Amino acid sequence: MSRVTKALPFWLSVALIPIAVFITVEGGWWVLLMPAVTWYLFSIIDSFAGLNEANEDPETPDAQLFWYRLITLIWFPLQFILIFGAIYLVTRDPTLSGWEKFGIFFGLGIVSGTVGINYSHELMHQRSRLERWMADLLLAMVFYSHFRSEHLLVHHRYVGTPRDPVSARYNEGFHRYYPRVLWQCFRSAFRAEAAMQARRGRPWWDARNPFWRYWALQAGFASLALLLGGFEGVLWLLVQAGVAIWQLELVNYVEHYGLTRKHLGGGKYEHVQPRHSWNAAQRASNWLLINLQRHSDHHFKPDRPYPLLQNYSADEAPQLPAGYPVMTMVAMIPPLWRRMMNPRVRAWRRQNYPEIEDWSAYNKAATPMPR
Repeated sequence: MSRVTKALPFWLSVALIPIAVFITVEGGWWVLLMPAVTWYLFSIIDSFAGLNEANEDPETPDAQLFWYRLITLIWFPLQFILIFGAIYLVTRDPTLSGWEKFGIFFGLGIVSGTVGINYSHELMHQRSRLERWMADLLLAMVFYSHFRSEHLLVHHRYVGTPRDPVSARYNEGFHRYYPRVLWQCFRSAFRAEAAMQARRGRPWWDARNPFWRYWALQAGFASLALLLGGFEGVLWLLVQAGVAIWQLELVNYVEHYGLTRKHLGGGKYEHVQPRHSWNAAQRASNWLLINLQRHSDHHFKPDRPYPLLQNYSADEAPQLPAGYPVMTMVAMIPPLWRRMMNPRVRAWRRQNYPEIEDWSAYNKAATPMPR
């Protein structure tokens, strides 16, 4: 795995940079190119490229993963130049109409959401201070810094239980899920960090609470946008951030929809297993998303680097019928989503928990809160 050619498919995200630059310079109908490439082109490629069900050796030493890690480390400066360069150029170009400017930053939000937040997710799970800082910078650029605290302290611990806001409930459409998760994730992240400070004998407002760092970084990026493009620059930075957050939460919705951990009584739940996340083996979209679709293994082994994430068969983990580009588009149409996914959730329940006859409490996230 130490060869650069082996890692090269995971560098597909770099191809989005010249596309974004071209859209920013040309404007016009070219602003539709980014969603066309990331949503539709990769869906088409997936249909031809098929599945990649092969697994790398999970014991591969870190020394062989240099080329895989490098793309996640260099992404922040690339995205920084892309977004703030666009703010500088767009706010000074009198030939661009309002809808063209919106289209440019909509496309940039797809890049920062599909790639930037995804890479920050990989980086926040690493031990290196540099990588964790890169994660914080990428999240601050989309004003979603609390995602790190929520993901590490809440989601991984409580996935598939009522305490995890991100675990989408059975029959919960995305348009109900989205406003719920926006508020609940911020609140649960803040409470988790406050509880962490309390366990160390400190108040929540202690300077070591990472929320101060989150707010300072976000204020810094907003100030830079103001400096480069005035209030219009801040507006376009926020548009980009809004699209990125929407992309993230669409993926979060897909990853755990309808899947729950069994309540064992007394607020105790079974341990997290691969069956508690949807798995997808589509080759091309896994290249773009650095194996995020092997989400079953990520929750089973959260510290495992992305190139070593394992694929699971249908006997071990539930399988999505398509990759994330298709599934996130379907999620925006709740009746179609329910028609596609509810039978799969019911089949998953019969396969893994035939002893549970009444799922009504699980459907409403009304089982006891985990201890």
